[in-house]
Amino acid sequence: MEKTVTEAIAYRRSCRIYKDEPINTEKVKQCLYNASLAPTSSNLQLWEFYHVTNKNTIQDLAKACFDQNAAKTAQQLVVVVARKDLWRKRAKANLEYIDKAYGKDNLSDRDKKRKAMVSKYYKKGIPFVYSDFLGILGILKYVIFQIVGFFRPIYRQVRQSDMRIVAHKSAGLAAQNFMISMAAIGYDTCPMEGSDTLRVKKILGIPHRAEINMIIGCGIRDDKGIYGSRFRIPFEETYTQVQ
Repeated sequence: MEKTVTEAIAYRRSCRIYKDEPINTEKVKQCLYNASLAPTSSNLQLWEFYHVTNKNTIQDLAKACFDQNAAKTAQQLVVVVARKDLWRKRAKANLEYIDKAYGKDNLSDRDKKRKAMVSKYYKKGIPFVYSDFLGILGILKYVIFQIVGFFRPIYRQVRQSDMRIVAHKSAGLAAQNFMISMAAIGYDTCPMEGSDTLRVKKILGIPHRAEINMIIGCGIRDDKGIYGSRFRIPFEETYTQVQ
């Protein structure tokens, strides 16, 4: 029986040793589909998921992950990739969807305005924010926006480094969807940042401009794989209610 969201969150731990017991590939794939439903900046979905089930490839990736137990003992691996470089393609896909969704001739005035506004956003707003040349345009936009910000609220994260962060935040949200989905069906995961990302890209044939967000070990937990009880900073230190 699947766990509730709260139960799945409580169950999820970073498991570093897995049982030598196969897990269902199709169930993991469904959890990755759940990942693709995560919230994402401007609906650009600047992510990709590499679902690794081949044992030899898992061994190669484990070496690139510095032979961490969470990779060596994993039954499967998922590599979450941030694809900021695909913003043009994903913006075009959104425009095509908008044209299809609002393709009727007898649109209401409200829908006409909505279509025009959203189309303008993807045709002009997204290219303005994401376009750059050697980081120069990003710096110029940053300076201009900071000046405008003295007079009115304005979006300020327009440098190339800022847009990388945006892409990685969205990829991280997708990864969390995946791990909670896995926990809900009794499967375990461990997100790993420690890896030789260049080697990971070569092993999987990932394009140079793509960026590894994290590698997630997947399997069924061995009792030795959970390193102690969960520790969290007291909630009161991290929570502020603004009334």
